[in-house]
Amino acid sequence: MGGYDAVRAAAEAGLKECGPDPVLFRWLGQAHAAADDDDHDGEAEAAYRNGLAVAADDLGLLVSYLELCLRSDSFEHPGRARRAVVLQQRIEELAPPGSPERERVDDATGWAGRGYWDDLKVAAVQGQAQQAAEAEQSVLVADALRRAARGESSQDTGEDLRAAELAAAVELLQGSRNAPLRLLLAHRVEAYVLTFVASFGLNKALVWSGVLDFSLWGWLFWAPMLVAEAKLRQAKKLGRERVIARIRARHSEMQLP
Repeated sequence: MGGYDAVRAAAEAGLKECGPDPVLFRWLGQAHAAADDDDHDGEAEAAYRNGLAVAADDLGLLVSYLELCLRSDSFEHPGRARRAVVLQQRIEELAPPGSPERERVDDATGWAGRGYWDDLKVAAVQGQAQQAAEAEQSVLVADALRRAARGESSQDTGEDLRAAELAAAVELLQGSRNAPLRLLLAHRVEAYVLTFVASFGLNKALVWSGVLDFSLWGWLFWAPMLVAEAKLRQAKKLGRERVIARIRARHSEMQLP
């Protein structure tokens, strides 16, 4: 949750302190690969190769390296494409059928072989999942706000990320001036539909009436929704920061002399 920069820094610090370790090399490589650009991909490959030099049969490193090779452009990096075949063969020799490593290989080869229409289908499914997650978030925030309005005491969220985000949302949406935002979030889907209708209707009315040749005034109706969404993003960030601080504090307390 501290970001991939923090993961890379932690892995590099561990390697410096503890020496070559395949698990730390794997984390370092994955944190570079997550950046998804050529420079970081090169760093990820170097980390995986350094790790395999220490532990040639480490399945975590082999699978992570395979995923990087499958994702790389075969025209720009033909060597990685060739390595993917060798890595997959080695993983199949080491990992028994049904193992988590074999499942990761099947997933990786599945998305690597997708076509354009397959990507569109996956994007549609991901969009539906995102909408469902946003709808669930609205319900949870609305319930938390109602509990706060009844004066129910909030519990310590500890290291629960979702609970911390909800607590932050309640904190940021308190007060009379945020009442319209609370109403919008409590009826998020309906608010989006009405905002679209009002925005589209005003623009069309101004154009059809001859007042304007082209109107963007209707977009002003989106301002409250944008402010409400910004509050939720701020709450997610604040909740994440609080959880990270608690995790770091716990780790500091657990450090050996």
